[in-house]
Amino acid sequence: MARIFAYIVHRGGVVDDSAAELIAAARKIDPNTTPTAIVTGCGGDLDAACSLAASTYSEVWKIANDALTYPNAELVRQALVSVLPPNSILLVLHDHFGIDLSPGLSIKLNSAFVSDVLAIDGFDGDSLSLVRQEFGGQVSTHVRCDISSGAVINIRPGAFKAERTVPASGVVVDKSSQIGALTARRRYLETIVAESGDVDITKLSVLVSVGRGIQEKENVVIAEQLAEALGAAVSCSRPVVDAKWMEKSRQVGSSGKTVKPKVYLACGISGAFQHLAGIKGNPFLIAINKNSKAPIFQVADIGIVDDVLEFLPELTNQVRELRGVAAK
Repeated sequence: MARIFAYIVHRGGVVDDSAAELIAAARKIDPNTTPTAIVTGCGGDLDAACSLAASTYSEVWKIANDALTYPNAELVRQALVSVLPPNSILLVLHDHFGIDLSPGLSIKLNSAFVSDVLAIDGFDGDSLSLVRQEFGGQVSTHVRCDISSGAVINIRPGAFKAERTVPASGVVVDKSSQIGALTARRRYLETIVAESGDVDITKLSVLVSVGRGIQEKENVVIAEQLAEALGAAVSCSRPVVDAKWMEKSRQVGSSGKTVKPKVYLACGISGAFQHLAGIKGNPFLIAINKNSKAPIFQVADIGIVDDVLEFLPELTNQVRELRGVAAK
């Protein structure tokens, strides 16, 4: 069996929730394995991230270099090529950085590449069966991947539920000396922080999030009424912002904000990976969509096939009745 690695995303010394999801994905390939974590960066933030990763991974490879202060995929690719053993399987989060990193890395490693994986069906010899989505999530494709020369696999955020694991006391192995000089044709300029808006959706425990299924700006009030009854706030997917139905500060996703609510109601949202990438912490996810084949149902804890314009007002009435709150 090829050795399995997981590339760990971190910021400010804090490891992303996807680190635990990558362990769950690895165990779909080999139930008896815990992958080796790879963490890149520099300084105290890197050391802190390695220590946190070692609490769930039995082995963590640390790659420190001043050039990796900002995660430039061009430089990280060079570093990984230097340290990964032949025929390795590398799991990478399918976010903007992972999409930038992985295709070129698989070419340099002469290995297979599969993107946006949301399920792993099994492993047989040198063949790995995977499920990914195409055409904006409208089609689920079953892929048989030859991993005899290794593979780079991008895992969709939230597709694999993090398992409850016994805290580990992993060892951190410094691989920094193996990577040599790193050079790139592009450089980091700045990070532009998203506008704060009137409500900070990143701090709330319950969100009612609307997507294209809300149909028009005037219908957003339906979600606002439900949010008020629940003591929540309304967030949205990118199409709602692009249509100027809600402000950018309410957008959840890879090009919006990252949220960690306890409960997330996805109303009329298809469930593209760009949106799911902004939902962390494994919230209780309730999906409401009239399209029974919407990708959101594959990651939802509860799925309701219905028109949000009809379902949300009825749900609001039921919540108000239970809480003894009169309708305004």
